[in-house]
Amino acid sequence: MLTKYAVLAATAAAAVAAAPAQRRAAAGQADIDTVILNYALILEHLENAFYRDALATYDAGAFRAAGYPDWVRQRFVEIGGHEKAHVDFLTKPLGDQATKECTYDFGITDVKSFIATAALLEGIGESAYLGAAQNITNPETLTAAGSILTGDGFPRDLDTPLNFNQTYSLAAPLIKSCPDTNPALPIKAFPAAKLPGEACAGKTVTISGDGVQPGQYAAFLAGLSVYYAQIGDGGSVTVPQDVGYGRIYAVVTKVNNSIADDNVVAGPVVIDIDLSPSKAEEIYSSKHYALLLTDHETALQWQDL
Repeated sequence: MLTKYAVLAATAAAAVAAAPAQRRAAAGQADIDTVILNYALILEHLENAFYRDALATYDAGAFRAAGYPDWVRQRFVEIGGHEKAHVDFLTKPLGDQATKECTYDFGITDVKSFIATAALLEGIGESAYLGAAQNITNPETLTAAGSILTGDGFPRDLDTPLNFNQTYSLAAPLIKSCPDTNPALPIKAFPAAKLPGEACAGKTVTISGDGVQPGQYAAFLAGLSVYYAQIGDGGSVTVPQDVGYGRIYAVVTKVNNSIADDNVVAGPVVIDIDLSPSKAEEIYSSKHYALLLTDHETALQWQDL
């Protein structure tokens, strides 16, 4: 199965090869290739620290006590090794321009909260790389191809790309402080949005956050599509039927036809819509997927057979 690492390698290589000749950052900023690689490195440092520190805290006995067999923890050890490799991979071409690891607070209290946070971070990482791909060359082709490739391993046809600021808005609450020597990057965090965890297609829920008002719109990012729903009194909004299942993101926007940064009021917020048993059986039968972890507190994790 082609994983995030394959997309990372392709994105980074394309950035180094194409950016100097075709795209430059704003005056006074680093070349766009350096910006993109450091942007990716922010996320990889975060993920590497998450797995390293949590797995040092929760040994095999802790996983057994939480009801998980030994292979589950071993799989997370392997994923943690991948994140360390990603950090090394990105740091090498950046040299002394590479951003350094920050101090984080993941709010992990037990094995189950670790697994839930791991599912959250991995999904954000996939979306971040797809979104960054748009800043290379031939963005539509590259993003679509990357979305299909990474989507092979997860329960929806296409992964959802997020842009720099959308991704950083999800990561920023976990970052407590960073070295003063880290390079300044042209990214910012939007105000946070909140939406109940039980949100699903067709359900009316309440979305809230700084600046959220009736008459604005909730934009639901699902795969390569965006679905808009107007926000009513008290923040009520009905999730569009077409969002489907899997990892969805919602942002509050001023308009119903653009999620450009200038139009974003708050968000994104993560929504994980689980498959129904019948849909899961259909996917398993037709695409030969195996369910690795089943826990109502975690997202679905899939492996291509």
